[in-house]
Amino acid sequence: MPPVPPARNLKELPKFRDGLSYLYVEHAFLEQEAQGIGVYDREGLTLVPVAALGVLFLGPGTRITHAAIRALAGNGCTVCWVGEGYARFYAQGLGDTRSALRLQRQARAWADPRLHLEVVYRLYEKRFQEPLPRDLSLEQVRGLEGVRVRAAYARWSRETGVPWKGRSYDRRDWAASDPVNRALSAGAAYLYGLAHAAIVSAGFSPALGFIHTGKLLSFVYDVADLYKTEVLVPTAFLAAAEGDLEVERRVRQKLRERIRETRLLERMVEDLLDLFQGLGLPEEAKEEEEDPTRPGELWDPEGEVEGGVAYGGDDPGEGTEEPEG
Repeated sequence: MPPVPPARNLKELPKFRDGLSYLYVEHAFLEQEAQGIGVYDREGLTLVPVAALGVLFLGPGTRITHAAIRALAGNGCTVCWVGEGYARFYAQGLGDTRSALRLQRQARAWADPRLHLEVVYRLYEKRFQEPLPRDLSLEQVRGLEGVRVRAAYARWSRETGVPWKGRSYDRRDWAASDPVNRALSAGAAYLYGLAHAAIVSAGFSPALGFIHTGKLLSFVYDVADLYKTEVLVPTAFLAAAEGDLEVERRVRQKLRERIRETRLLERMVEDLLDLFQGLGLPEEAKEEEEDPTRPGELWDPEGEVEGGVAYGGDDPGEGTEEPEG
């Protein structure tokens, strides 16, 4: 048996804005090593300190042991199974002590008509990258958005020399679409996978959309649309300009490079956190001071009450934690 190469110590992991560390792994075997996990790939062994890891993304060709999953879950790490370079989002497993405050904030904003409308305007403002007058109707905003998207298509058609006849494709007859439309469709699916991973890893729901509604991935479409004209449209036209054959494969490769270079996953999470800041919701203050090991609160029509307390006894302040041993 050949000697095992010396272990590489993974001292620094990429971080989202709020300090959540993450790691993407593909074509590797993962198992528990001491108090962490070991990632075995062609380059040898990399030791990953799970105490500092918030999200682990498992790409194609990965195998992981039960013991490694147990170690990750015990440290509150979320595990996500994704396609190559986040191209698809397949499943997730949540570790313990995961807070629901961000999901609650999203749900409150979604259910309140006034706050729902405010988030819709914020989403459009992120697309335009400038404030929108609040006296504009949603119909007017959608009209401006249509002009912006058509201008992006026209610009990149001119710059790449790729003819543009409009957005058109038939799911039942994929080959009938022209190369640039196939590149746009394949690239959009890639972008949806990345947005789904960002939403879940940040603690939000992919189903509670604000502009898009009625689908389990409605919020995924909301988030992905923030980056389509900036990231997807130029990449699709550049891929189509290189030729008709295998345009879907080329656009995925180009998107993967662009996403890595621009650290788009981190930017998505930052935009998600910004989206629900300053709405005046009670979860905003709680998130700053939350102890993740503390029991959750109890619902009451007059306001939430403290959890982890045995009510109705001689000592109503008695805790309900399990005794040691």
